[in-house]
Amino acid sequence: MARILLVEDNEMNRDMLSRRLLRRGYEVVMAVDGGEGLRRAVADSPDLILMDMSLPVLDGWEAARQLKSSPETRSLPIIALTSHAMSGDREAAMEAGCDEYETKPIDLPRLLEKMETLLKRSVAP
Repeated sequence: MARILLVEDNEMNRDMLSRRLLRRGYEVVMAVDGGEGLRRAVADSPDLILMDMSLPVLDGWEAARQLKSSPETRSLPIIALTSHAMSGDREAAMEAGCDEYETKPIDLPRLLEKMETLLKRSVAP
């Protein structure tokens, strides 16, 4: 099953989402800030990244930009997870390099559908 890098600073959100993903058979690795997320993206070779956008050390916007600018991590699909639901936030996440956008609180069936779509696209010939 796919390896998911969950970059989330809120312990309750991280715990809840990681448990739900593990129950569905995903392997989950975690990071608590954008800097650690960048390091784990290289070290753990995830198939997809779930990136909170409001992170300490290095926010998700800048982490996504750096991931997409590096040849080593450019092809990793990123789903922005954010409580920002203002007009233009989705577009800003996409401009930062995210491939998808999901607002909090997370609608798990919708998130899983987005994840599966991106995972299939990333392994397509």
